[in-house]
Amino acid sequence: MIPPLEGVRVVEFGHYIAAPAATQMLSDLGAEVIKVEPPAGDQARGIGAYGEGIVLAYNRGKRSIVLDLKQAGDRQTALDLVAGADVLVQNLRADALSRLGLGADDLRQVNPRLVHVSIRGFSSRGPSANRAGLDIAAQAESGLMSINGELDGDPLRVGFPIADVAASYAVVQVVLAALLRRERTGEGGVAEVSLLDAAIHLQSAMWGEWHASGQAPRRKGNGQATVAPAADLVRTADGTIVLSAYTADRFARLCRLIDRKWMLDDPRFADNPARVANREALLAEISQALGVLRTEECLAMLADHGIVAAEVRTYRDVAEAPDVRASGVLTTGVGPDGDRYTVPSLPFTLDGVTVEADQAVPHAGADSGEPGWRGA
Repeated sequence: MIPPLEGVRVVEFGHYIAAPAATQMLSDLGAEVIKVEPPAGDQARGIGAYGEGIVLAYNRGKRSIVLDLKQAGDRQTALDLVAGADVLVQNLRADALSRLGLGADDLRQVNPRLVHVSIRGFSSRGPSANRAGLDIAAQAESGLMSINGELDGDPLRVGFPIADVAASYAVVQVVLAALLRRERTGEGGVAEVSLLDAAIHLQSAMWGEWHASGQAPRRKGNGQATVAPAADLVRTADGTIVLSAYTADRFARLCRLIDRKWMLDDPRFADNPARVANREALLAEISQALGVLRTEECLAMLADHGIVAAEVRTYRDVAEAPDVRASGVLTTGVGPDGDRYTVPSLPFTLDGVTVEADQAVPHAGADSGEPGWRGA
């Protein structure tokens, strides 16, 4: 089966997550990705275990060359490389490449068919265009932290760089759209993705709720603010599950299943607003009924009756879960030290084909000595 992006060459000027994650997905779809690193390498290579994790997650199967873009000869090599490329993705400091004569306009003069994508902390059209902006700034200023955490607690960031990852998905979408348009028109294009915009877009449903309710979304811990039981934690005899049964039919089904049919006639639980107002009492009844069962028993019973429930898993649990193993979402890579490791790959399959296993992560500049970069 021919990979969908076979024959597409992507050049990446990227550090950390947003750009490397996007080009990793393009690579997994079959594109050739050439990672251009500065003499010190991708900045993630130098920040310890977290940085090593970033490198392992987002650089499988790529080729790496080192260029010092402050040097005229290396800038020319970059121009020659872009001349033979289809896509360029970069997340360097705002306008860093433009100051070196490698901005979008410069590169598209060399290659009018180029799809050029810049990733920034903030939109270039706003007053924060030149502010430094990492994932945490986007989480804070997008409103995401304001709705994450306990009701009476401090705002919390999501426990992984969700704005960076959201931006990487947006990059892949715009790259694929631009490549499709290029097939029709022959013209490339210039795109921009900001971490702030990506983080805001993730919350589209919450913006809709704000309009519908007239109340700004607020922190609510694990439970959803306007429906119950919904995304609520329930302790089992040997673990924790989350449970949602807030529609009238499913709530009635749950009450009968846990031998609490009387709750249907209790005014505290008569409808969603009542259940939200009396969530603590509601969860106490559900927990008392399910807390004597093992997690596996709970899930089987609830699933058999069409009630949404799921086990709260650790990463080790996830790696061993039958559904995860069967889906192929986890693959193996080979690190620069030669060690094999497990990492997520594409979250979909095409014609049933999954991502190739054991792709290697290059050392910075591992491919610099190969002939053909200049004028490629």
